[in-house]
Amino acid sequence: MAGFLKKILWAADFSDESEEALLYAQAFAKVFKARIVALNVVLGFPPSFYDSTYMVREELVKNVKRSREEAKKKLEKIKKAKAVPFKVVVKEGSPSKRIIETAEEEKVDLIAIGKRGMSAIEKLFIGSVANQVLRNSPVPVLITKKRIGKPSFKKILVPTDFSAQEEVERDYAWKLAKGFGSEITLFHVLELYGHEFSQQVVDKMLQSLLKKLRRRKKGEKAGIKIGEEVIRAVNASAGIVDYAETNNYDLIVTSTCAQRKLERFFLGSTTEKVISYTHIPVFAIPPAKCVR
Repeated sequence: MAGFLKKILWAADFSDESEEALLYAQAFAKVFKARIVALNVVLGFPPSFYDSTYMVREELVKNVKRSREEAKKKLEKIKKAKAVPFKVVVKEGSPSKRIIETAEEEKVDLIAIGKRGMSAIEKLFIGSVANQVLRNSPVPVLITKKRIGKPSFKKILVPTDFSAQEEVERDYAWKLAKGFGSEITLFHVLELYGHEFSQQVVDKMLQSLLKKLRRRKKGEKAGIKIGEEVIRAVNASAGIVDYAETNNYDLIVTSTCAQRKLERFFLGSTTEKVISYTHIPVFAIPPAKCVR
């Protein structure tokens, strides 16, 4: 599967989560023969700060320059310690904007970024750098959290809602599974939104969806072990997270598509909610990749 991913951007902020993202970037790079670009973004100052007196402005410039030099030294140290031949890039400004900018400049095929914990308010209204990157990225984003042990890709979960975009998800999942020798589970959540139905009605809905899922499975390429599962849950994100973690999946492959801007600002997509709450790495396909 060499050539599927040729270049990976590792967003480095020197946190534990960022270190974990590098491990995954390395694993992907090894299997798919890809190069890694390491980017650290140094926070700058608002333009108004530079309107200060010459003395203050000069001091601000020196601080930013010092931070950039320190970041470069840290990346070079990591590069040497872990024996990873990545390209070092250090920029100043908004992390999410610089990550997107660098991804486009370097023509990368994947962005690997660590996911830090957030407060409930941040999850609802602001979103993390990872979510901001996902909303605007031209390429898939691999979001990881700090976990124990080496990256593993034995089991990949592929949630689907039977939309037109699911073919994109399945294509990425197949390529990943082919490279890592993984098995895939095609997964659908029957969302009940708190409504009550008789068990007989629920069973019929589940069976109908399972048959639909199995018909989709017939179109899959040979050589990959593929299963299918349909469950009921109050909402899709909760169902995905619970099923993936209960059954020890190693990776979730999903996309964030077909969401109105207003909904995405206040609520976030199902994918963004999954990213916020799961401890399992997510290979997230951005809106830009949903159109075939």
